[in-house]
Amino acid sequence: MSEDRRTRLKRWLESGEVSLQPLTFPQRELWESSPITPADSSNHICTFIEVRGLLTSEDCHAAIQRVVDRQEVMRLSILPGRDQPVQLIRARGSPKMRYHQLSSSERQPEAVEELMQVAFREPFDLVQGPLYRVDVIRRGADDHLLVLAIHHAIADGWTLGAFVHDLCAAHALTRMGRSGELPPVQLSYSAWGAAERAFWQRAEVDQRVPFWQTHLAGAQRLWTAPVDSHTMAAPLQRFVSLVPANLGRAARELARRHSVTLFSTLLTVFRIALSRWTGAKDIVVGTPVANRNKQAVRETMGYCSGIVPLRGNIENDRPFSDSLRTVHQGSVDCFANAIPFAELTRALGDLPSPGHTPIFDVRFALQNHPVPYAAVPGMAFKLIMRSTGTARFHLGCEITENGEALEVVWLFRPNLFPKEEIQDLSSLFEAVLAQVARTPESRIAALTI
Repeated sequence: MSEDRRTRLKRWLESGEVSLQPLTFPQRELWESSPITPADSSNHICTFIEVRGLLTSEDCHAAIQRVVDRQEVMRLSILPGRDQPVQLIRARGSPKMRYHQLSSSERQPEAVEELMQVAFREPFDLVQGPLYRVDVIRRGADDHLLVLAIHHAIADGWTLGAFVHDLCAAHALTRMGRSGELPPVQLSYSAWGAAERAFWQRAEVDQRVPFWQTHLAGAQRLWTAPVDSHTMAAPLQRFVSLVPANLGRAARELARRHSVTLFSTLLTVFRIALSRWTGAKDIVVGTPVANRNKQAVRETMGYCSGIVPLRGNIENDRPFSDSLRTVHQGSVDCFANAIPFAELTRALGDLPSPGHTPIFDVRFALQNHPVPYAAVPGMAFKLIMRSTGTARFHLGCEITENGEALEVVWLFRPNLFPKEEIQDLSSLFEAVLAQVARTPESRIAALTI
């Protein structure tokens, strides 16, 4: 850092214009445990919000300003440090918003999608900030898209719902002609990070490490072929399938009858399908956890989620029902012994290598963060989720409950897995689910897929 910048930073700190905080544990994961550089656009979380109702550029700017004032991550950037980066939090910030009024020829879905992709791919200046960007696309008098690109360092899937709720509340204040700010969050992101650091003292981490040393001993990677950094940074492609409502109901009933969670049921099915697809019997997946158990943090925007590795062996001679109970108990044990992923990789000495994230190659998630539909008089906001998985793994399966149906999003590297192969894997998953829902006592080897 230049002497001029040091002097300016010192002045800001003394005046209270900025404050410095250590990276949170999830942020450390990005800097210490990812094969992708934090500045790469593959670390962007991308989504959009459909807005129905009259919306002016001025009203939208004022609403986002209220969100910026309430949520400190909207005023956060990352400053290089001597040992590791630190968070720089500004006391005030202005909305990062652009307004696009489309002509009739520009309103075609393909043109709108291209405009969104440009916004998603545009890099952020991690030092200067802010680490989000809102593009307001006006498709008609009462038809708008709010395209949100936000860096993973300040956001997770839960954050998107918090943003929509705050934005809706801010518009409600405008509609009612009220001035002033939104009420402060109960727990700021920096306060949440401080509480996490206070809990995860060395003694707390060390007593859980032996569990993971045993649990992950001898685990094999699913794919050993080297993947260069350019390939890792390329966007993951998406293939979306829908498990119909009748099979979704059957999956929930299967979980209920065996006193396990829907997550454990779908994970067991996923492992069997992946084993048939790859030939592997010993499979480790990384699954996200929200880390928002306390009510105070549920309205806070920020990267709070963690990753827990789950390992399981496919034993073809066992009935599915036995495997289901084993997977459920194993998952419960892993979640009970979870530690921040950056601390786990450091303790195991498994650091990122070119083309590989530490410990796991496959992500599996049953998304449970809120996807809100919010409304104020004359306006409605609907969050349309794009998968929030960033390109730090080779293959991902993210399941979201869609009424009684299940939406299954497959994320994959097209240079490693042709789309046709992913479609085959998707068909395997649904076929296994259908069979075990009918005959859960069937041996895994006897499943006819």
